[in-house]
Amino acid sequence: MSILEIPVRTLDGTATTLGDLLGGRAALVVNVASKCGLTPQYGGLVRLQDTYGERGFTVVGVPCNQFMGQEPGSAEEIQEFCSTTYGVDFPLLGKTEVNGDGRHPLYASLTEAPDAEGAAGDIQWNFEKFLVDGAGEVVARFRPRTEPEAPEVVAAIEKVATG
Repeated sequence: MSILEIPVRTLDGTATTLGDLLGGRAALVVNVASKCGLTPQYGGLVRLQDTYGERGFTVVGVPCNQFMGQEPGSAEEIQEFCSTTYGVDFPLLGKTEVNGDGRHPLYASLTEAPDAEGAAGDIQWNFEKFLVDGAGEVVARFRPRTEPEAPEVVAAIEKVATG
């Protein structure tokens, strides 16, 4: 099954697939959390969305509460926090498990991709980033401490943003 065919739910509970959500656009898929030391990365993600959104690119935020309970809120609370604190206007999925026995199929597929050092496997922490091209191929993986606007992330997005 292609990553684009994997069923997902948006934060408001709407059933869809990654392919329908992306509509052929490239995406930076990021597991996010509202109460994490890395939460300010939302600012960089919003700026990437603003910069590349009209070029066939979107950020997809995936709330996850698996790392020290740093995303404890309801869907409504998560949406309110993201929109009022950071102005998030990119798609957010429903709260998702990214590691362990309950790992969502999306993350079962994503975590097969290696990072720049060649390491694949479990998500290390909140704000791990996967760049997916418009055909659904994972073309890059960036670990949590890599800022969204780091040169290597921007360069990779420049290669897949088509517009």
